[in-house]
Amino acid sequence: MKKLYTLMLMATMALTFTACEDEFIADTLEGTWSGNMYVSSYYDGRDYYATRSEITFSIDPFRFTKGSGYWVDYYSGAPWDYVANHISWRVDNGNIYINFLDEGTSVVIADYHLSDAHFSGYIADGDNDVHFNLTHISSPNWDEYDYWGYDEWYDDGYYTRQTRSGDSTVVKPTEKPVRKFGKKADNL
Repeated sequence: MKKLYTLMLMATMALTFTACEDEFIADTLEGTWSGNMYVSSYYDGRDYYATRSEITFSIDPFRFTKGSGYWVDYYSGAPWDYVANHISWRVDNGNIYINFLDEGTSVVIADYHLSDAHFSGYIADGDNDVHFNLTHISSPNWDEYDYWGYDEWYDDGYYTRQTRSGDSTVVKPTEKPVRKFGKKADNL
């Protein structure tokens, strides 16, 4: 009986340590990160490569290991300046799961290094593992509530492609670009 009790106690402690580790990871993720995610978007028979990405992780105040946020990929030379998506995310057994709500896709980050200032590692997109490197650029400012609200990224629904000229007579593409992860080819 003592052995059974000891095994149950050890199992409970292991779960507790994992939950605490997941909460620590989520707490460290909170804020905005910027850098290279090696993202490209395929549109109209052509690949466009993002110059940088910004990801904002906001913790759910009732569930400390998950939350919501934004993922914005900025482009140069594409028919749009950026592609923005709402995300939901969670930390489970040290893995970070990100769902792109507007695209209906998801990725997993399992092999990474995370500190208060840097976040780097590999993002798994299907069979494709792509290296990324991000820097922590801001933490939530709870006194500035408008920052987390509705903003100009999303003018019709959650997804927006803003034209470079800003001219309202320019016809926006009718299909959404398809996000891909991977390094830019040398010859592009």
